[in-house]
Amino acid sequence: VQLQASGGGLVQAGGSLRLSCAASGRTFSMIAMGWFRQAPGKEREFVAAITRTGRSTDYTDSVKGRFTISRDNAKNTMYLQMNSLKPEDTAVYYCAAVYTGWDSDPRRRSDEYTYWGQGTLVTVSS
Repeated sequence: VQLQASGGGLVQAGGSLRLSCAASGRTFSMIAMGWFRQAPGKEREFVAAITRTGRSTDYTDSVKGRFTISRDNAKNTMYLQMNSLKPEDTAVYYCAAVYTGWDSDPRRRSDEYTYWGQGTLVTVSS
């Protein structure tokens, strides 16, 4: 699986962005996916995750109510809608994927993912 993240950019605080993660291959519906981010000088952290069918999602507390993860299996694409952005959301955002044998719960740990995109930079100005 190859992942291509896009949609990052510069936005003012309070604004919105939508990130996309396009996946190659014909097995998109068999992979669970997630978004992670890494701010300058900090470790990579979990942002959101979604099961292979989209049945269930999970978010880190700091983005709950502001970010929405979704996927379109017909388009082999996952999304992260980010609203009410804050300067502390500034980071490189990475999408990740892992094959799962069933529609298991969303995965929060980076070491549970096998495939990673190249990252897209989100900068939120105050």
